[in-house]
Parts: sequence; C-alpha cells; structure tokens
Amino acid sequence: MPKIVDHEARRNELAAAVWRVIMRQGIEGVSIRDVAAEAHWSSGALRHYFTTKDELLSFALRLVVDRVVERLLPGPRGKSPREAVRHILAEILPLDAERRAEAAVWFAFVTRSQHDPRHAAEIALIFVETRGLCRRITNDLDRYGALAPGSDPDQEAARLHALLDGLSLQGLLGQLDAEAILAIVDAHLAALIP
Repeated sequence: MPKIVDHEARRNELAAAVWRVIMRQGIEGVSIRDVAAEAHWSSGALRHYFTTKDELLSFALRLVVDRVVERLLPGPRGKSPREAVRHILAEILPLDAERRAEAAVWFAFVTRSQHDPRHAAEIALIFVETRGLCRRITNDLDRYGALAPGSDPDQEAARLHALLDGLSLQGLLGQLDAEAILAIVDAHLAALIP
C-alpha cells in the first residue's frame, strides 16, 4: 500500500524551517540549502514542493497570516465588547514565543519589501487585510453603540492598526513584555470602549 503524504503539513514544516533560519540568520541568509538542512531534508526533496527561494519565502510569509487567522476563527464568543476586542488583539501581538516568531518573520519581510517588489505586493495586501480587521472591529463597535461617543470608526481603525504595529515592534525588540503590552492595550480599549 502506498504511503499517504500530507503535502500541506510538509509545506508547513518547510515554512517553519524558513522561520527558524530567518530568526537565526536574517531573511537574507535564507537559501534552499540552509532551509533543507534546517528541516533535515535534501535540497532535491525541498524543490519538489518549492522550486525557488521566492516561492518558499512567499509561503513562509503567508503562513504567518494563516496562523493568526486560524487562531481568530473561533471568535471571542460570550465576551463583552472590550473583552472580545482584547482577545482579537492578543492573538496578533507578540505575547509568547510563537507570536514573537510570527512578528519577527513579519518584520523581516516588511524590511525586505522595501527593495523587493514581489514581497512589497504581499506586504501591502496583508497591510490592507489587517486594516480591514481593525475597521471591522471599530465599525462593529460603532454599530452596537459600544464605541466612545464622537469617535470616527475609520480614524479609530487607523489608530488601532498603528497601536498593533507599534506594540508588536516594541515587544519584538524586548522593550515591552507581554504584561506591559496588555496594559497598554487595556488602557487604549478603556478609552475606545467606555
């Protein structure tokens, strides 16, 4: 009987190896050979899944988004508006080792996007998706009367997005720990959702 191979799991395994190489050597240090070695694969086996380094990098970037979305899908059921928004933001922020790795990979790609048009387009799309999430949050809060009176949902979405990016960067740089990040989130949400 032929062996059944879960190709998606193997791609994810390779993407995780890319993340480890990025965290150790930076994104410029990623090569097919180094990723294959990190995953304990041969370069030929890796090329069966990704023929180029750019394909491999793009998949690794998309995996960051997929993991966050997977954590967000169940949704914060049975929570107050403030608790629900806090739950969503906590899934994005670098509060533990897994989310710090995601943030490190994200910012590596953001830096690379400044001189790589292919990744610039991917980063721009993810930026739009993140802004869209923030906009859905503030629009929902406004629709249900939970947004602070006189607040502009679009402006609040932009502020929320900036807060996420700033806290992610400061957390990644070790300037804020998880407790400090959540304290800032709580202070912002207290003003946003009275």
